[in-house]
Amino acid sequence: MIYQYIIVVLFNKYYSFNETSLTMKSGNLLYTVISIFLSVTFSFAQYEGYSSKRWKNQLEIENLFLKNIDTTSFKKHLIKLTEQPHVVGSEANRAVQEYMSGVMKNAGFNVKKYPYDVYLPNKPGTSLIEIVTPVRDILNQKEDIIPGDPFSNHPLLWKGWNAFSGTGDVTAEVVYANYGRKEDFETLKELGVEVKGKIVVARYGGNFRGFKAKFAQANGAIGLIIYTDPKDSGYTKGLVYPEGPYYNESTIQRGSLLTENFTGDPLTPFEPALPLDDKKKIKRLDPKQTQLHNIPVTPIGYGEASKILGQMKGKAVPESWQGGLPFTYRLNGGNSLTVRLKVDQKIDFVRAANVVGMLKGSEAPDEWIILGCHFDAWGFGATDPNSGTAMLLSLSETLGKLKKQGVTPKRSILIGHWDAEEHGVIGSSEWVEQLSDQLNVKGVAYMNFDGGVSGKNFGASAAPTLKKLLIEVSKKVNYPYEDKNLFEFWKKDNLDEPSIGNLGGGSDHIAFYMHVGVPSLSGGAGGPNLYHSNYDSFHFYKNFVDPEFKMGGMVENMVGLLALRMANAEIIPYNINRYAFDLNLHFKNATKKIKEFNSNFKGFIKTVDAIRSLKKTSESLTSEISTLLKTYNLSNKKIKSINQQLIAFEKSFISEKGMYFGSWYKSLYAASDPFSGYAAWILPGVEYEIALKSSNRLEEWDMRYANAILSLKTKMDNLSLEINTY
Repeated sequence: MIYQYIIVVLFNKYYSFNETSLTMKSGNLLYTVISIFLSVTFSFAQYEGYSSKRWKNQLEIENLFLKNIDTTSFKKHLIKLTEQPHVVGSEANRAVQEYMSGVMKNAGFNVKKYPYDVYLPNKPGTSLIEIVTPVRDILNQKEDIIPGDPFSNHPLLWKGWNAFSGTGDVTAEVVYANYGRKEDFETLKELGVEVKGKIVVARYGGNFRGFKAKFAQANGAIGLIIYTDPKDSGYTKGLVYPEGPYYNESTIQRGSLLTENFTGDPLTPFEPALPLDDKKKIKRLDPKQTQLHNIPVTPIGYGEASKILGQMKGKAVPESWQGGLPFTYRLNGGNSLTVRLKVDQKIDFVRAANVVGMLKGSEAPDEWIILGCHFDAWGFGATDPNSGTAMLLSLSETLGKLKKQGVTPKRSILIGHWDAEEHGVIGSSEWVEQLSDQLNVKGVAYMNFDGGVSGKNFGASAAPTLKKLLIEVSKKVNYPYEDKNLFEFWKKDNLDEPSIGNLGGGSDHIAFYMHVGVPSLSGGAGGPNLYHSNYDSFHFYKNFVDPEFKMGGMVENMVGLLALRMANAEIIPYNINRYAFDLNLHFKNATKKIKEFNSNFKGFIKTVDAIRSLKKTSESLTSEISTLLKTYNLSNKKIKSINQQLIAFEKSFISEKGMYFGSWYKSLYAASDPFSGYAAWILPGVEYEIALKSSNRLEEWDMRYANAILSLKTKMDNLSLEINTY
């Protein structure tokens, strides 16, 4: 024992230590020897949730996983997935389903399709934008053919369109509404600009496009034209396609307008949109009961939009509304400028199908680590979404190789390829609604990689319990374009650790996290791209996204390690201490916002007390779990009991009453911003009151949040009691 004491004394004297780093205080030969000793010792330090024996085995598995990655596989799959434009319900999309199914079956996954009949338009129908006066001019609604880009002339490419547009044929004066946000229409009203009876022109950005239509219609507009301004993606950013990765004047962003107060198929809230001929009959809403838009809406490129905006004669816009086109933007066009907008778009039932593969766990098959990305696209979808799809297919092959070598995950790893995401995050939402009871008890984590390899930068957003996992795994992944690991590249030079965002809307994590409470993360590599345009092809990818095709293997390495660390730990490696830390931060921020419109607000007193109690309990439980893993050989029965209790932790924030802006959103912790669609609302119940500048329900929310946090604390106390009686 004396040598251990000496080592500790020397360690304390010559080293400083914190949670993430080990630093030598001074240097000589003795200290170097100690450093070598410590480096060997700490290389085998166990990770959360692992015993020392299991952790040593896990490191061997991770090294074997890395050796089995085929870095050419990503490119092969991306080429195949993007051969044809493949909108939901198309023959090309069904061919993609078959391809993905075949790859995963060959890798050794048990593959199942989940079909749904969803109510949506999967064709653009007919549309027209025409300047009527002062001089007639029919505007182009499709990207130009690019010499040298064979994909740009594909016969199955369609003109720009917005799914769930209303049908109509209107002619009117025009109004410019900046980004078409709630506050932009409020500004127009303050400036005395009449929107009623006009056609609104708004630029992409600032909110989900469906809310642009919602707010335009609510303010009396009879039509909406949306374009991408060069200030947001165009020549003011850099070289445009085909010379660079930014929008040229004909590039058009397509996209859905669906804005119900829930996510998924518009006719089946809370229920899966099972096939119409299924034995189980699902009651569907009458389309008249939905919130589908009535006004015609369609997108256009900024070259054509300039023909409208450049002829407007009204007052100059506020400075922040000025875009990148070479003229002064105006609020209205005057009566000399009239525009015709026509859209005739049919909505009907369309068959969509998710493809889900399972690699069954050897010890806890009923605990699921779920990875996912959608596969339907507006065109070829090379960056969005199919860079993520190709990466997951390559990962399935690598995991299959491990299985053939006798290495299977302890928990089941599922890979879900979701359909109909582009029309409103539909496929994954229907699957979660269909399997909600199973997910409540089996769902350990959901990890989303929509467009996951679409550039050379890296970013992620996550639930509190998964943030540490992201950081620690990134330290084991090499970044291919610099002599750094991914952690070092991601955090940049001036930060102790990378910034991890909070999950908002816009992709397939929504139902998992915000409806049933499965801890989720979303991440991957990104960069400038031709989002939702006909130019998002393999040709664009190989020239501007990652010509060397190194990022696919890197992201696969990261994702595989995330999945394997979650899958193989004896005890699920949630970082439960992060709950209290993040909650404390978010409630401080919320209180500050409320005091800006209510100086008498005393704060969330009950909630703050609950967070304080949670902090002590979570720190104690974390220590007890660590001691348990170091001290005892746990029985399978005990491990299962502990993990089932851990899975239930996140459900403490699931409220059957849900949110006032939509009861489908059940998580008290996180939701999509109902006024923007994309942004993350942490503490959504409180954020809704802040958006309304209302204090009426703050007392109720203090009670609801305190109760949720105390429920989580009670679950931790119960688990602590069980551990201490082991």
